[in-house]
Amino acid sequence: MVAITKQVAKARLGSVAEEKRFWCNDGRYLSSLEELKTALEEMTDDTYLFHSNEAKSDFAKWVDEVIGDDRLARDLKKSATRLWAAKCVADRIKFLKSKAG
Repeated sequence: MVAITKQVAKARLGSVAEEKRFWCNDGRYLSSLEELKTALEEMTDDTYLFHSNEAKSDFAKWVDEVIGDDRLARDLKKSATRLWAAKCVADRIKFLKSKAG
C-alpha cells in the first residue's frame, strides 16, 4: 500500500491521460474521480450494473489500475448500488483533498 502523501493525493485527484479515460456504456468518458462521482450519481442503475456486477467490476478495476487507488477500488468492489459507490468515491475525494492541502 502506498502512503498518501500530498503528491500522491494530488495525482489521484487529477485527470488521467485521454487514452486512459473510462468509457461508460451510456456514452460518457470519465477522466477523474470527481467525474466518476458525478457519473455514479447521475447514471441509471442499468448502466451501473453493466459495469459492476458479479462477473466484473469495471469501476474498481479502472480506479485501481489507472488512478492507482487500491483502497477505493476495494470499496467499489463491495458496493452493491451506484449510490453507495458514489458515496465511497465522495468520501475518498474528501480524504484525498485533506491530504493534498
